[in-house]
Amino acid sequence: MLALRNQTVLMAAMIGCVAVLSSQARAQWWSHAPADFEECADVAEKTTAKDARTKALADCNAKFAGRRKPGGGYTYFDFMQNRSFDIAGPNPTAEEQKQIDEQYAAYLESQRRHSIAAAFAAKQQQLQQQSSLKSTLEKALPLATASVPKPPVPARDPRRAKPATCPRDSFSCEWPRLSESISDLKKALFGSPSSKPARPKQGFSG
Repeated sequence: MLALRNQTVLMAAMIGCVAVLSSQARAQWWSHAPADFEECADVAEKTTAKDARTKALADCNAKFAGRRKPGGGYTYFDFMQNRSFDIAGPNPTAEEQKQIDEQYAAYLESQRRHSIAAAFAAKQQQLQQQSSLKSTLEKALPLATASVPKPPVPARDPRRAKPATCPRDSFSCEWPRLSESISDLKKALFGSPSSKPARPKQGFSG
């Protein structure tokens, strides 16, 4: 009976020791847990196997978003904005994440406005080029038309030429008409100079 009691006490003592050691081991593990990415990466680099080291570094990157700053504190790089933000700890707090999201929304709006302005400027440049081309063509068209030689004007038939006007009562204009009237009167009285009476034919007597 005494032996059984001693055995029970010994068993209880062993269980207690195991519980204490386990508790100390857990306390030692959490006390040495990595505080940030840099510390986590240092532990991962000490891993012998390459595959295990790569996985450990990936876990560190997923666990800690911030990176240490040389002067103290942490910084968070948002690749969507291509910009870094200062944060207090190794990961952004809820308030810090809210501010980062608001900055991202403003970034998207700025990009949208920039795209609209660029498209408007390109359209204006296109319209200016079209207007300049139209103006150049309009200026070149009259010059091209003027350079084409005009067909020569046919010479006027002197017979169809209109008589030149003469001043009234001018001797140079009245004399031709007067001379023509005198010529007509002589023809009426004496006949045409070319029309002479025919001379009778003489016969020979046998």
